[in-house]
Amino acid sequence: METKSNDTSRIVSLDQFRGYTVLGMFLVNFVGSFAAIKEFAPVLCHHHTYFSYADSIMPQFFLAVGFAYRMTFLRRVEKSGKAAAYRHTLKRNLGLILVGFVVHHLDGRFENWAKLEEVGVGGVLSTAFQRSFFQALTHIGVTSLWIMPVIAAGARWRIGYAVASGVAFHLLSVYGYYGWVLKRPGIDGGPLGFLTWTIPLIAGTLAYDALSATGRLNLGRLICGGVFLMLLGYGLSCIMPVTPHNGVPGATSWTVSLNEPPFIPPTQPTNIWTMSQRAGSVTYLTFGAGFSLAVLALFVLACDRGPVRIGIFRTLGTNALVGYILHDLVNDAVKPFFPKDSPLWYVMTGFGVSLAICYLFLRSLEKQRLFLRL
Repeated sequence: METKSNDTSRIVSLDQFRGYTVLGMFLVNFVGSFAAIKEFAPVLCHHHTYFSYADSIMPQFFLAVGFAYRMTFLRRVEKSGKAAAYRHTLKRNLGLILVGFVVHHLDGRFENWAKLEEVGVGGVLSTAFQRSFFQALTHIGVTSLWIMPVIAAGARWRIGYAVASGVAFHLLSVYGYYGWVLKRPGIDGGPLGFLTWTIPLIAGTLAYDALSATGRLNLGRLICGGVFLMLLGYGLSCIMPVTPHNGVPGATSWTVSLNEPPFIPPTQPTNIWTMSQRAGSVTYLTFGAGFSLAVLALFVLACDRGPVRIGIFRTLGTNALVGYILHDLVNDAVKPFFPKDSPLWYVMTGFGVSLAICYLFLRSLEKQRLFLRL
């Protein structure tokens, strides 16, 4: 719904961090499909074999969501009690999933009634939810519902919940889910991706705890947590399968071999441990959560402990949901005039046009104090 806001207690670093992330989303979603970008700036594309700049965007959204989720939930508990807070959270996230259905839609298209009858209810359900529906908005809603039992719990419970979710996803991937997601291929881990998207969401709740604590160690916890998760994610991505020699049948064994750094395309064959946004792999979301914490720490230093205020980040960050919905509509209107083989300068011109239109819309809403909240 649209609401007018006069809130003066917003956390500047969070709004700036969120606005930076929205701007990054605008960039990679516009330019990522062009041949010139793939040649000259491949880090702006999703490759699903390493951690590119494009792959850093969605974990940052989840970190920001987790931060705001715990903050608003605890405030609502203080104001209205636990029962009211849980009811509000349930309705909010079901509403977000409904918005995800409208924005992302389901898979499948039936040209006539006979085709729909032939496929049947079972055929529709077996394919409709594998790809399109489970993108950012749906994953945020489902993941937020998934962690609702521990959103008010202590840090150990939340960390344990994130670890258990990641382990469950990996085991399911080992026993067939990994291949199923990549077959079509799926997007962002598919229907069970919420299990690993739990990792950056929980990391966001821990970031709120760290920054709301008193004392000088709060920012240090944020930085140390980010470094730890990045090292853990990279270490796990170095696990490699060892195929039995001479074709002798037997179970595949595993070894650890130093891989290229996360921002460099790997030379080793990809496997279930590879950082992949498409697969929603544990390694990708673990490293992504750590990277997001490190970026947030920079914004805390620059904005909360320093004087930095960037206008476009503020505008995009305070109306992120509108920006998410709007930018796809604007791109659909602009991109037909920018062929896939356009030169780099023309691609960036197209991005400038798309960004300007989105910014004008969002800036107008900001001036009128209108924000879309769910």
